[in-house]
Amino acid sequence: MCPRGQGKACPAGAALHVEKEEEVRDRRSEEVGSAGSMREEREETEGGGSTTETAMEARAPTGGPPVIIDDHPDDSGEEDNVAVHPWPYLQEMFMYIGMKDSSYRMKCLLCLPKVTEILAFKNSPSNLKKHIERKHVHHLKKYEELTSTKRKRVPETPTTSIKQTTLVNTRTVSQRSIDKAIVTYVVQGLRPFHVVEEQPFQDFVKELQPNAKIMSRLTLRSMIDDASRGMKRAVTEAMRRVDHIATTTDCWSVRRRSFIGVTAHWIDPNSLKRCSAALACKQLRGSHTFDVLASALNDIHSEFEIRGKIVRTTTDNGSNFIKAFNIFGEDENNNAIGSDGDHDSASQPGEEEEDQEGDEEVECVDVSALLTEDDGLEFQLPKHQRCACHLLNLIATVDAMKATSNEGYKKVYRSTFGKCSALWNKCGKSTLAAEMVEDACSLQLLRPNSTRWNSLFLAVERLLRIIKEKGEGTIRVICTDLKLPMFNPAELAFLAEYATVMSPVAQATNILQAEANAMMGWLLPTINLLTVKLDRVKLPLKYCKPLVNALQVGIINRFGHMSGEPELIAAAILLPKFRTMWTKDEATIKTGTDYIRQHLDEPSLQIGDGSRSTSSEDDDFFSALQSSQIQDGAKQLDGYLACSSDHMDLLKSFPAVCKLSVKLNTPLPASAACERLFSIAGLVFSPRRRIVPEKSWKRL
Repeated sequence: MCPRGQGKACPAGAALHVEKEEEVRDRRSEEVGSAGSMREEREETEGGGSTTETAMEARAPTGGPPVIIDDHPDDSGEEDNVAVHPWPYLQEMFMYIGMKDSSYRMKCLLCLPKVTEILAFKNSPSNLKKHIERKHVHHLKKYEELTSTKRKRVPETPTTSIKQTTLVNTRTVSQRSIDKAIVTYVVQGLRPFHVVEEQPFQDFVKELQPNAKIMSRLTLRSMIDDASRGMKRAVTEAMRRVDHIATTTDCWSVRRRSFIGVTAHWIDPNSLKRCSAALACKQLRGSHTFDVLASALNDIHSEFEIRGKIVRTTTDNGSNFIKAFNIFGEDENNNAIGSDGDHDSASQPGEEEEDQEGDEEVECVDVSALLTEDDGLEFQLPKHQRCACHLLNLIATVDAMKATSNEGYKKVYRSTFGKCSALWNKCGKSTLAAEMVEDACSLQLLRPNSTRWNSLFLAVERLLRIIKEKGEGTIRVICTDLKLPMFNPAELAFLAEYATVMSPVAQATNILQAEANAMMGWLLPTINLLTVKLDRVKLPLKYCKPLVNALQVGIINRFGHMSGEPELIAAAILLPKFRTMWTKDEATIKTGTDYIRQHLDEPSLQIGDGSRSTSSEDDDFFSALQSSQIQDGAKQLDGYLACSSDHMDLLKSFPAVCKLSVKLNTPLPASAACERLFSIAGLVFSPRRRIVPEKSWKRL
């Protein structure tokens, strides 16, 4: 029939049909003739195990040789044109058809007109080479020439686009994260606010995040205010969860402004670790009188809602702080109240004569004078603690100078430190002298500073270190070159003895000025051990015995009243590190244990059955009858003292002892924490920020 379906014979169409049938028959005969070789190729492939070359075969119904069937007609060339050849340098030998599982389907162009499909791994064309070796040996040399240079396979187009997209869009940062990072950079980096308006900074942020928006100075200030309020809420909430808090405070002046700083410290009842926070660093206007300081402290304590929780406040030995706590302190207020009570009770008999007043004259009193009169109750301040490190510094400087009352010590002292001062001043004022010392000694000399603890000892220690490492000759050469008087052997020996005597004092200062580990219970053991060490170093001394005597007298005068304070003794006993081993004075130990036994019976320290109702007055009245259900405080103390462990976790085994220990050891023996606050404040209040308003600076 005609292909067009017109119902008439079509000679051209018939001839074409006959010609196509003959072509199919010829093709079948050629395939049958080569079936044997194809079968051998398949068997070798199965035996090798690593070759994936396959050919679609089918058995003849009569059980004859296999027949290769072309399941992929030649019209697949359209797919070849679209796909990218995995090995472009082999395009003249193999055609890429497509993918099958994780392998490439390749068609051998050398086998045409026979269609042979080969599966090749993605990472290697080794199957293609094996096919060349078996079927087209005469093309093997050409194949090796094509593969002689290491050509990287061209990745597929979709994969390339995906990887490129991943590299470009690696991370998207939100605007909120950018703002937070800028605030952190300004606050932690001590940068001025106007840095966000500088073009280099804006270019830097844009380079990192092109879509970022840079905040203005006003927005930055607003965000810092919000962060400050959030931090204040967090600190207030943390202190609300504890029962006992200690504070340190000090005053500081810089760039014609005065400030008061306050830090808070407490012990976490669960971990028994020290926690600290800066409460305020606010400006003080006017003179730093005792009433101004008392008012500022009272306001800060009230602002953070800790007035009733503060056990002690540690300050330096300034007369204004001492007077403020003498007048408004806890103990003095109680005495004032007691005296007022006595006065009231003494005047009670006179009240019986009220009916006999009659026509007595009325005395007029100025009400304003009564209202302005200071009765000591205007402010409520906690118990005061003088800074132990400041006291040790006074002992090492003021009290140590009293040793010069001994003429022998005075002579060698002035001679030695006169030469030391000349050397220190020369190196401090002349860069040439400083460079000469550094070149000869590989170290710089330290200059004493009257406001820095242990500065004189550290300067002498550095000088002795240079002498020990470089020899006495080096110092003599330096003194000669700088035209300074040289040290004689007696003066060098005096410096060595001075460093030996002052070393325990410096160690005690370093121990007590710690913040994370130091507690109030460390005070008396440290001072007691300092006295013992001074007694030990005193015996072999030749020049500095008067210095040791002066230091011991200073310790007694400045710490003597503390050594007998029951609360401080109990604080040391309730630390597992010390207990009763820090002193051999039985009276001192008895004073501390009696204080502990007395205060362990307080209801707040008893750990009883939490399910017991306490809402009724009868329950409170007869609560003592249920003491058998509660571990006796005295038994807890005896068990605690009998243990040998020195770890703080030991206290958790004795709840009442632990509570009392936390209360007594919450204060710090030194105000160094507030000094560190001022060190940070000095960096914050830099010349670049001198025009920052007080409100914003305080929040920084």
